[in-house]
Amino acid sequence: MRLGIFAKTFPGTNPNDVLAQVRAAGFATAQYNMACSGLPAMPDVISAEKAQAVASAAQAAGIGLCAVSGTYNMAHPDPSVRADGLRRLEVIAAAAGAMGTTLITLCTGTRDPDDQWRHHPDNATAEAWADMRAEMEKAVRIAERHSVRLGIEPELANVVDSAAKARRLIDELRSPALAVVLDPANLFEVTTLEDQRRVVSYAVDLLADRIVMGHAKDRAANGDFVTAGTGVLDYAHYLECLRRVGFDGDLVTHGLSADEAPDVARFLSELLA
Repeated sequence: MRLGIFAKTFPGTNPNDVLAQVRAAGFATAQYNMACSGLPAMPDVISAEKAQAVASAAQAAGIGLCAVSGTYNMAHPDPSVRADGLRRLEVIAAAAGAMGTTLITLCTGTRDPDDQWRHHPDNATAEAWADMRAEMEKAVRIAERHSVRLGIEPELANVVDSAAKARRLIDELRSPALAVVLDPANLFEVTTLEDQRRVVSYAVDLLADRIVMGHAKDRAANGDFVTAGTGVLDYAHYLECLRRVGFDGDLVTHGLSADEAPDVARFLSELLA
């Protein structure tokens, strides 16, 4: 497995500066965000020069570009908000190849109108699923046109809040363009070690054929998100589950400060070794 980090962990709006910091902290690849190029995360336009600058910066830093963020609220209750997000997703998809990646990361969204990472009780409704699925169908067609894959992430606050729902969406859409980014810390909040291991094992086994990236953050005992290696997540078990199903993709950490990055790189590198 190759070790990576969210590029946005590091300060800067020039890809050369940001990706040089990725390499200096001990990482071999980065999940990019257009904010690192001085643009909105979901811009209206990405010029050919901006896209090429990202690819050139990655090459100069000697790192890979494992993905680029294309996240918007795919289950937003306002159809016009979803439509605007979809339009911007195509901007990302059209530029991804020139930047040097074929994976775009997404979330499946929430009915919360103000925060795409906040749970809403209506997420479990048939209407929310139908809206999200319809949006994902459009997104998949965009991905297929531009020869990229979409990496969705099961997480408790979103409509796809479990491995089982991710599997359901994959089976309903039946597109090879739809893949999974697996973050075990998004699959539980407060639980026992035994139950945590059961949930993680089940998710890896169920989604094994579609996992294209692993994420690496952690949970504190009270359920808060914390930096990888400082919480209760059984990383040895998580990585063993990935190895057992033959996963050899990228393990990408996030939810940490730039100052913490070298220590997290060492922690994860030792586990991977």
